[in-house]
Amino acid sequence: MSRFQKHMFQRAAFAIVAVGLLASAGGASLTACAPITSYSGFQAIESDPKDVKVGVDTMSTVRARLGSPSTTGTFDPNTWFYMNQLKSRVAFKRPEVVARNVTAITFDKDSEQVKAVNSLTLRDGKVIAFNGRETPTRGRELTIIEQLLGNVGRGTILQNQDDTVPGNRPGDQRR
Repeated sequence: MSRFQKHMFQRAAFAIVAVGLLASAGGASLTACAPITSYSGFQAIESDPKDVKVGVDTMSTVRARLGSPSTTGTFDPNTWFYMNQLKSRVAFKRPEVVARNVTAITFDKDSEQVKAVNSLTLRDGKVIAFNGRETPTRGRELTIIEQLLGNVGRGTILQNQDDTVPGNRPGDQRR
């Protein structure tokens, strides 16, 4: 093998190794940016909340089949909610909710039978824009000097011995 052929062979081997390393690094970088998913909330293992039958099931059969609800209604304890959601996060970005399911089961107050089953998804939700401003209050804000010197001259530095009796306030003149 001539010197030129040996040099070309070394360059070709180097190029093959470099391409292989770049391909494996590219594959590793693609897997490093794969989304991480997390599931939270109610997990339907044996039965689904959507399978509850109106007029047939009762509170006890729903609890036996699905378990305790995620939450109950604030003003009406006869409404049970089963909720779950799926979040996805890529690298350092904020998690994003990919799917959300809420099943609201309403029971009759007297017979405890299921009155209604409503299923809501992420599409049924509404984005609420919060107002970041503060509510104005009456009065004025104190400067730092007013805060530091505001208590100077009010009250005494040393307490009287009578003030240490339980039930008395420092500086209380009612005796």
